[in-house]
Amino acid sequence: MDDAGPCTFTSLATASAEDLVKMYADHDQDRLRLADKLLGMLKGMTAGSPPAPVNHLTHMLQTASRAHRDGADEETVVVALLHDIGDELAPDNHGEFAAAILKPYVSEENLWVVGKHPLFQGFHFFDKIGMDPNARDRYRGHPAFEATCRFCDRWDQTAFDPDYDTMPLSAFEPMVHRVFAKEPRTWFND
Repeated sequence: MDDAGPCTFTSLATASAEDLVKMYADHDQDRLRLADKLLGMLKGMTAGSPPAPVNHLTHMLQTASRAHRDGADEETVVVALLHDIGDELAPDNHGEFAAAILKPYVSEENLWVVGKHPLFQGFHFFDKIGMDPNARDRYRGHPAFEATCRFCDRWDQTAFDPDYDTMPLSAFEPMVHRVFAKEPRTWFND
């Protein structure tokens, strides 16, 4: 294969096999850098002083710290760390945003937990803003219902404590790299 330059096709229908190999090799490199990109995003979530008692990064670190100290498996700890990664880019559907990133690398249960956590989190405060705190009950009976309750009840909703002994991001970096080093499930190999 000639790596001398970029692909020159103007539609996928006219791309050569060599073009596609070159293009997907670049895609594979992007996938390998995903863990570092996400960790970089996390580091950037400290800007500004939110009205919450802790910033976004500290909240996610506390959620992951609590999950880790509670004996959660590594994949679940990484999900706890990244559960709000979409807060700034997708404030109205941040759970689904995080789930879309995590989907190829985590279990169906953890995928459901992260995608539904915003609704389940409402159990702890929706009554204070005129919403139904039991809105999560429409999913009662789902196989991941209890796991999502546990995630929110024990780790997420308690992770706003400025005095909590929060683990540093460096403690989670190897975990993030291991989870994102797995062979991804994608639409064509799912």
